[in-house]
Amino acid sequence: MRYFEIIEPYYAMIKAETEEQAIEKYVEFVADDDGSLKDEIAELERDYALVLYSRCPAEDMRSMKTIDLLNEFQDEEPSVLIVDGSLL
Repeated sequence: MRYFEIIEPYYAMIKAETEEQAIEKYVEFVADDDGSLKDEIAELERDYALVLYSRCPAEDMRSMKTIDLLNEFQDEEPSVLIVDGSLL
């Protein structure tokens, strides 16, 4: 699994097999693509992505258990891991 970050128009960190799949997940769950996402997306190193993910609060605003955090981060299902807080 690879990890991608999109800064604009809204921040998101996404795990996906490919850059194209990450953009699809972004459009599905975060915001539409105005044509600029291809320029905004960047691949992250796995360890860096894990640290970013571990610092974000869970959806219920309490810290996730470490085992749950690792399981979600490492599973093979493409997903949005972090989304801009202003969208919640």
